[in-house]
Amino acid sequence: MDLATLRIETDRLILRPPRMEDFDAYAAKMADAEAVRFIGGAQLRAVAWRSFIASAGAWMIQGFSMFSVVEKASGQWIGRLGPWYPDGWPGTEVGWGLIRSAWGNGYAQEGCIAAIDWAFDHLGWSEVIHSIHPDNHPSQALAKRLGATLYGPGKLPAPYEDAPIEIWGQTREQWRQRRAQA
Repeated sequence: MDLATLRIETDRLILRPPRMEDFDAYAAKMADAEAVRFIGGAQLRAVAWRSFIASAGAWMIQGFSMFSVVEKASGQWIGRLGPWYPDGWPGTEVGWGLIRSAWGNGYAQEGCIAAIDWAFDHLGWSEVIHSIHPDNHPSQALAKRLGATLYGPGKLPAPYEDAPIEIWGQTREQWRQRRAQA
């Protein structure tokens, strides 16, 4: 797999591995307390750099990580979403996080559908989960629209072990059955 040319297109989005030119927009998103309140809270630029580089490193070491999400119409970086499976994680996850101006446009659902297809088809995953804070009702609603069901409370690895989360998920077979019916 050539990371330089890896690109998934949907009707309105481009999903691709992160690039250096994405960092300023990523750092701005990570500094927006409202946009990141359910994923660890606001980060200083230096801390955002470390998480940005960790995601890029996961592409090199694991062969996958969250995609940068680019709106086709504007060329603007609007967030990241996709496969995520750090050491100690409760399962093979497809997660999402978009800038606030992109909320409510269906971008997360559109991108996640493509990312879940990719995770099952290219990574061979047998299940996808979503780790969602119990108070994050918009993400719970998205998980339901994606066909996930609530498995119950979960636990993240340190340093997030005290963060409350619920695990939502579905198997590859459940996903494919829903996709065939759609």
